[in-house]
Amino acid sequence: MKTRGRFCNFVTIDSVPCSLSPVSFPMSTNRSAIISKLYKVLKKHYKPITPPADRPALEHLIYGCLLENSRYEAADEAFAKLKELYFDWNEIRVTTVTELAEGMGGIPDASASAQRVKRSLQSIFEGGYSFDIESLKKQNLGKAEKDLEKVNGSTPFVRAYVTQNALGGHSIPVSKGAIDVLHAVGILSDNEADKGQVPGLERAIPKNKGVEFGSLLQQLAADLVASPGSSKVKAILGEIDPDFKDRLTTRQVRLEAQAAADAAAAKEARHKARVEARAAAAAAEAEAKAKAQSRGRGGKSSSEKRSPPPDAGKAKPKEDLKSKLPTPIKKHNGDDTRRIAAKGLAKKKPR
Repeated sequence: MKTRGRFCNFVTIDSVPCSLSPVSFPMSTNRSAIISKLYKVLKKHYKPITPPADRPALEHLIYGCLLENSRYEAADEAFAKLKELYFDWNEIRVTTVTELAEGMGGIPDASASAQRVKRSLQSIFEGGYSFDIESLKKQNLGKAEKDLEKVNGSTPFVRAYVTQNALGGHSIPVSKGAIDVLHAVGILSDNEADKGQVPGLERAIPKNKGVEFGSLLQQLAADLVASPGSSKVKAILGEIDPDFKDRLTTRQVRLEAQAAADAAAAKEARHKARVEARAAAAAAEAEAKAKAQSRGRGGKSSSEKRSPPPDAGKAKPKEDLKSKLPTPIKKHNGDDTRRIAAKGLAKKKPR
């Protein structure tokens, strides 16, 4: 038996091709070749987009929060509205996620983007009570990347975007939609896609092409997220690898099943929490009614009967006998000023 390619979907038995239905789709050994082909195809269908060079590091971070899984046009519009509708970054920090999401109509998951923006701003503010992260540009790249990881709300895509466009590092941002693209064309295995890892991407794409490749990949990924059944997306993926349909369909079905299972588990957990809360409230109400009924029968509750009076066990103070004596009387006869008590004034005895 001869095989045509190590991980192909067909085998030849006595020169007769037979179709197989593999359960998983292993990673091709020639990963760099597929990445190069992907790059060439992307340049045929999309134009590279370069972010403004004078944009501060914080604005790169906020823009990355909006761009993840979104088209550049939607991210540009949402970013412009944030700067137009709010006075400063602090006002955005204290605004609710619902209100922020209202200005992000073109973004697929506006609530998730708004939450990334709000949490990132809150984390940066708590770190130094300001919104200035330009100091990252002066640090060693490794130290700056570790500091970015401490920003609560920043995702691997956001951190890679800031590293690439603000810090000058070679880190290509890869969103969830991009993971699906790379898996569909055979660049990532199932395990790598589940972990969100893209080994060898920065080695296959040189640093001077990183920004261009990242923007092209993001455009295809955003189109896939916005319209998975688009004929344009299918044509581009098929141009890279004709076997993309099986991989893409299998992964989407598995992810949908996992999402449904997670939603059911979360719903069950919420239901259990509500039941426990109602049980606790009912027990507290029953205890309060029992105490009220006990008082209504004319007696004190058992706890009140057992409690001693507040002055129990204290020694009574000794009585002051002097305070009970009558007021002494002075004898006003000039020199004699002696005090004679009332008891000393006896009545004259009868003769």
